[in-house]
Amino acid sequence: MAQQESCELCGRGPIETTEHHLVPRQYGGAEGPIAELCKPCHKQIHALFTNAELAGFYNTIERLRDHPDMEKYIKWVKKQDPHKKITIKKANRKK
Repeated sequence: MAQQESCELCGRGPIETTEHHLVPRQYGGAEGPIAELCKPCHKQIHALFTNAELAGFYNTIERLRDHPDMEKYIKWVKKQDPHKKITIKKANRKK
């Protein structure tokens, strides 16, 4: 599961990555496409979007990158040391 490579969303690396199902498993994505993401990016996606939003529209790396909140986050996280612990806060609309 965890590998040392670069994150497909932010491009940082080498960094430990996790598998992100682009279509959540609960919506039939268990056998679908996956992306290798660093833990902070993976957590940020799930903090910003519901599984229904991920399944319905934000099911590609390009669409995730194009969301204004993700654009801002990616611009910031690219400057962070890959070994630095990054804390993610849940979006107000998901609380």
